[in-house]
Amino acid sequence: MAAISGGGGGGGTGAASRWHYLDQIRRNPGPFNEDSDVSDEALAAWDKAKVLVIGAGGLGCEILKNLALSGFKDIHVIDMDTIDISNLNRQFLFRKDDVGKFKAEVAAAFVEKRVNGVKITPHNCRIQEFDEDFYMQFQIVVCGLDSIDARRWINATLVNMVDMENQDSLKPLIDGGTEGFKGQTRVIFPTITPCIECQLDLYTPRAAVPLCTLATIPRQPEHCIEWAHIIAWDQEKPFPSLDKDDPEHITWLYQKASARAQEFGIAGVTYSLTQGVVKNIIPAIASTNAIIAASCCNEALKIATNAAPALGFEESYMMYSGDDSIYTSTFRYDKKDDCAVCGNLAKPLAVDPAWTLQELLDSFAVKPDLQLKKPSIRAEGKTLYMQFPPGIEEQTRPNLDKTLKDGLGLEPGFEIAVTDPSFPALTFQFILKFA
Repeated sequence: MAAISGGGGGGGTGAASRWHYLDQIRRNPGPFNEDSDVSDEALAAWDKAKVLVIGAGGLGCEILKNLALSGFKDIHVIDMDTIDISNLNRQFLFRKDDVGKFKAEVAAAFVEKRVNGVKITPHNCRIQEFDEDFYMQFQIVVCGLDSIDARRWINATLVNMVDMENQDSLKPLIDGGTEGFKGQTRVIFPTITPCIECQLDLYTPRAAVPLCTLATIPRQPEHCIEWAHIIAWDQEKPFPSLDKDDPEHITWLYQKASARAQEFGIAGVTYSLTQGVVKNIIPAIASTNAIIAASCCNEALKIATNAAPALGFEESYMMYSGDDSIYTSTFRYDKKDDCAVCGNLAKPLAVDPAWTLQELLDSFAVKPDLQLKKPSIRAEGKTLYMQFPPGIEEQTRPNLDKTLKDGLGLEPGFEIAVTDPSFPALTFQFILKFA
């Protein structure tokens, strides 16, 4: 059997033997792909497929390696982080000499060196810096992120890109995530299957620490970091706005938190912990990363080759649990008609009419299906509160202390629209119901 060109390798028997089993999957119809096109033309088109990997950390390193060894030739990777010494225990594409360098660049060069013929293009920036034209060039998007906000942003972007008259505008999104010995893989076909926003309530919001604890009696290193993040930053404003991906900003928070920890005799504040608390990074284990990355790349291969049914249509979510043994399960998650991203209905919202507008806005941060940090709100054609620009924020600030019913005149059945600067493409629609 002739060797395929996908994935690299020069001519000769070595290249042929390397891709022998992949050739069998691609070229031979089986019980799951009897009607698939296995012609040379179809295979050549797959060889030209472009895949985007978002994240080059513990999960992203495994994903890049697996995709290259699965025959994908043209891969792009986005990650703006630099390599820290603490990454080396699980992010195996990096070495000690790489500390301080961009993860995307080092990971791309490492895989290109080991897998001949694969081209990996690194991007050292945030995903929000690219427009829809950039994402339109890819056939599959694979996420290995540790940020819920970033997941929600790329999910909304891919859903908004879909044009029913252009089949190529639908970009399958494969999302992997790990937490200790647990992990998950899910496949999303935008506008067709449940999106990440539909499933947001699967992520438990981080428990809030009372401000009085942060300000007066911190007991844990995390309290000192949150104090620097919430209180010290707001008081001193060392930079115009906080960029959680900027090492200079994280360093400022780390130094402030360290000084406060020393003042209260608290040990354990480190740069990596500061970054983890501020960005809500979840602990990772190498073996779990390897398992979930393999699952993600298996789904990418199934989508690209039609060799077997992929997750997404019937069962869209795979859970892995390695706490006691090795256990996986798949289940179907239903699409929500009132989803802010892929739905078209306003969602009922139960509120207390005696709440102030500030209490309503605060509730959006702890609701599992919202998790909004800086919401602005409109109701019945008028602006109740806007975070930006400063002029409008100042004008609408008095409304924060007014009650919903008596102060603002809101009634049951009123429709409100909520936005958040973290998700500029989203508008959350609610119909008020008074409890």
